[in-house]
Amino acid sequence: MTQSNTLPGTTALDIIQSCIAADIQAVNAVIQNSLHSEVALVNQVAHYIINSGGKRLRPMLVLLSAGLFGKIKPEHHQLAAVVEFIHTATLLHDDVVDESAKRRGKNTANALFGNAASVLVGDFVYSRAFQMMVAVQNMRVMEVLSNATNIIAEGEVLQLLNVHNADITDEAYLQVIHYKTAKLFEAATRLGAIVGEATPADEEALSKYGMHIGTAFQLIDDVLDLSGNVLEIGKNLGDDLSEGKPTLPLLYAMRHGTATEAETIKRAIEHGGLDDLSTVLSVVEQTGALQHVRKVATKESDSACAAIAHFAESSFKRALMALADFAVTRSY
Repeated sequence: MTQSNTLPGTTALDIIQSCIAADIQAVNAVIQNSLHSEVALVNQVAHYIINSGGKRLRPMLVLLSAGLFGKIKPEHHQLAAVVEFIHTATLLHDDVVDESAKRRGKNTANALFGNAASVLVGDFVYSRAFQMMVAVQNMRVMEVLSNATNIIAEGEVLQLLNVHNADITDEAYLQVIHYKTAKLFEAATRLGAIVGEATPADEEALSKYGMHIGTAFQLIDDVLDLSGNVLEIGKNLGDDLSEGKPTLPLLYAMRHGTATEAETIKRAIEHGGLDDLSTVLSVVEQTGALQHVRKVATKESDSACAAIAHFAESSFKRALMALADFAVTRSY
């Protein structure tokens, strides 16, 4: 499902969300009510980042997965908010580590409030998520979320170790994606199943869906970083390259370009900055790196759909299938 096939003023995400519109509103209410702190700066920074135009993909996955098993419960609303809080905390910390100035077309929280405030409010959002998680009183839920949060942190460290390293393998890069990004998608779909009292087999199927779709989303983010419309993606072209991150399109272009072209990309990764951006973009285009990564992402999307193919037809299943398609056809 692509945006061009929707009604004027309507996005693909709007259509995907249509079967859970009331539940999304309920989750947003939980988010707003749960952000309150007696410390004014905490309120200011937390509300700024949480209202900065995110897609709410991870909360959607909790709700859509839950819908496969019948009624969406208040516990699902709570956990959808928890997942969004964990995601938000990682963004606050990420932007400090990456020294990012823009996200979603707006100034990052660290650019506005400083690094110290962003890190500390990120800690607040994390800890509030764990307070809310405990309130659900489900040990399996706590196990899934605590494990996911720990693996995400490992992914952050792995990415840090890989910065300016042009010699990493595709497999090493994909491991970072699985840890840092896809793990929270997997946790979101698994939570929907757990609270929906799914069978172990169905819970595992949804966790596979989440892992595959999370991987596809990150791969397309890598593509858009080197080819997207700046106004649509909400950040500058080549941001990952400027930070010295060796993404999959860059690794592919190095392997399939000339020795001189490979050396240019290697130098750009190792030194960061955007001095060679136009040359790098040209090599990426000429080697078919973007098309290659799109194919890899499409395989992930197809695997996600295959994992849930056995579920009965419903508006929730159709929305999950459409979301897998959106993951690889989006332009933002």
